[in-house]
Amino acid sequence: MTSHGRYGPEAAMTGGEALVRALAAHGARMAFGIPGTHNLEIYRHLEPYGIRHVTPRHEQGAGYAADAYARVTGQPGIAVTTTGPALLNIAAAAGQAYSDSVPLLIVSPGMPLRHPRQPTGMLHEMRSQTQTLRGVAAFSHRVSTVEEIGAAVARAFTLFRTERPRPVHIEVPLDLLEDAERVGGVRLAPPSAERPPGAAPVREAAAALLAARRPALVLGGGAREAGAECRALAEELGAFVVTTANGKGIVDESHPLSLGVSLHSPSVQKALTNCDVVLAVGTELAESDLWSAPPSALGGTLIRVDVDPAQMYAAMPADVALVGDARDSLRALRKATAGQRLTSPATLSSAVAALRGERDAETAARDARWIPYLRAIRGVLDEDAVITSDSAQCCYYGAIPHLPVGPRGRYLHPTGFGTLGYALPAAIGAKSAYPGRQVVALSGDGGLQFTVQELATAAQLGLPLPVVVFDNGGYGEIRDEMNARGDTPTAVDLPRVDLPALCRAYGGGGTHAASPGALAEALARALKTPGPTVITVPEESTV
Repeated sequence: MTSHGRYGPEAAMTGGEALVRALAAHGARMAFGIPGTHNLEIYRHLEPYGIRHVTPRHEQGAGYAADAYARVTGQPGIAVTTTGPALLNIAAAAGQAYSDSVPLLIVSPGMPLRHPRQPTGMLHEMRSQTQTLRGVAAFSHRVSTVEEIGAAVARAFTLFRTERPRPVHIEVPLDLLEDAERVGGVRLAPPSAERPPGAAPVREAAAALLAARRPALVLGGGAREAGAECRALAEELGAFVVTTANGKGIVDESHPLSLGVSLHSPSVQKALTNCDVVLAVGTELAESDLWSAPPSALGGTLIRVDVDPAQMYAAMPADVALVGDARDSLRALRKATAGQRLTSPATLSSAVAALRGERDAETAARDARWIPYLRAIRGVLDEDAVITSDSAQCCYYGAIPHLPVGPRGRYLHPTGFGTLGYALPAAIGAKSAYPGRQVVALSGDGGLQFTVQELATAAQLGLPLPVVVFDNGGYGEIRDEMNARGDTPTAVDLPRVDLPALCRAYGGGGTHAASPGALAEALARALKTPGPTVITVPEESTV
């Protein structure tokens, strides 16, 4: 069955089939979700329309998996829930996708069209699914006819392709899912189009960059498709490069001009403040990027490149605003600057190396516990490996600044919204997208237990999936914050769980690694062993 050719202009089909047909017509090839009493008409049509399905053990896991699928493939992630509690379960994932500008499409049933506003006690009934999801998504669209379903899906894909990508929700009332109505052909969203910035701001930005003696580039997740242009512009202008967590690896972190993810470093923030010009591409420059309130300025002139016009006056307002696609904008800037170099490569590389040393010295004592293990991980992984991350100390203090990634690889982290439990289901989503590519999840013992049941999903898929867990006996960050306040740590110390044994119970494998060498050996084995392997690393507080 295909999305075209079978049905004439007056064909009749159920709402469930119309939904799946529209998804397939827009290129959907995989969905994540859990069948329920109210969404069976959707599930009935997934396989006939060529859409593979992965069944997580919780809808939050489905949302994180679809999120990661979208990040690594560049295609929208599709998540299917049922009504009521299932939709609420995925709300945290929707909030994370909104924060990180991820194209996530959540589809669900809803109460029937003629369902009374007065509660009747119907299964999974809630006051308003659409109003609830509007609080965490770009929009929530409740359709009123089967014909409208195709338009709603096209609306979602139009947003993904032409605006800042963010999660959306489409609700199909229960009676429309099952009822057959006459529908026309599939409505398709327009294809992606070039979004170049205006000529005048490009000239103004180019003039500022060419006049600068100390330029810098700050790259966020919105610069992902412009990596080659960012690197070339940095080399041509003699600019050092800093990224946010979502921009990690856009420019190879081993490049002499790269300072990696270090916007939070006082030394790097000082260097940015001393720059003549800062070119910020696809980043909010928000508190979650800087780990502090944004300063009033990052240098003499702030040039911002973003597809979202609202970013030009948010956080740090732009002095020069280039509203448009990052790749189109950077190409226009390179053409306008004509490849002029302002600083000798040797001089600049030496200065960046010195700044990198200052940055590392700031946190050397704190980060020493993770760095040897992270080097062991890097030594085992391929260049194109995907690493998923949790809101854990070992990730934001450890791996984000100290585990280098290049453009061929990916590092997926829940920035901004900062959900716990992201790493494992995200790794499942990435591995589902690319079964032959190395994927590793990094987490802490507290965060992993938010979604630990997804080990069962990984075991069912039977694909090699190492899960490296740095065990500090609870919620280490909050414990440290309580101690810093002079408080007695409360509710942050968790009883030890034998996580490798738990993974074995789910059908995977597990081991402990008390040294970097042991971790490297265990990781190498896990990358060749079908199913998940939990590898725990004891931190200082649990040794």
